[in-house]
Amino acid sequence: MLESKAGVLFVAGIGFFALAFLSNALVPALMYRDLPELTVEQLVRNNGNLRFQFEDLARRFPDSFTKAYGKPPEGVGEREKWLDEKTQEALRAGHKVYVGEACWHCHSQFVRPVSNEDRRFGPVSKTEEYQNELQRPVLFGTRRVGPDLCREGGRRSNDWHAVHFFKPSTLSPGSPMPEYPWLFDGSPDKPNAKGLALMTYVQWLGSWLESYPYYEDYKAAPLPGDEPAKGANP
Repeated sequence: MLESKAGVLFVAGIGFFALAFLSNALVPALMYRDLPELTVEQLVRNNGNLRFQFEDLARRFPDSFTKAYGKPPEGVGEREKWLDEKTQEALRAGHKVYVGEACWHCHSQFVRPVSNEDRRFGPVSKTEEYQNELQRPVLFGTRRVGPDLCREGGRRSNDWHAVHFFKPSTLSPGSPMPEYPWLFDGSPDKPNAKGLALMTYVQWLGSWLESYPYYEDYKAAPLPGDEPAKGANP
């Protein structure tokens, strides 16, 4: 077999496959086998970036938000607990919508360490980022009709995402992405529960990184149903 070029290439191919399996599958599996799988509750806890985005949805789409999640209680402790629970609810639901609408067919969630991908999509993906409840099934993807989304959170506003989901060509002329009008109650400024949940999930992607945009006005604006602060301008 080794006397022919085809035989050499065949053996080399088997060798490269074995090396790739060893370095990219077996070694990481052994390294991270004791790493606990995080729950959604743990992912949301102390994640100020995601909390900002969820509260931002309430401020931008107050009627839709109240219809989907109700109004937060008045007490500080009760309010924080309520927001945590609703953020978790939205994140789980958004993941189901993302999978159910087959977004992963055209958008991967894995920044590879080749071809300067980190310059376009952000830091190269790490194994520990996929050890959580929302990575079941893992959404690595097999192709990219659209950009990779594992660093999408915080790059664009919720208003942008609402318009983009409603009619992508409005913001990306010539985009092959389909429209998703069933995520809204008539227009892009009226996302329904599924639309709000999907935006929560998309804004979560990459929210655990230091490179995620930081918002100075976090918790600055009132939520629907809140009383304005004394002395605040109308």
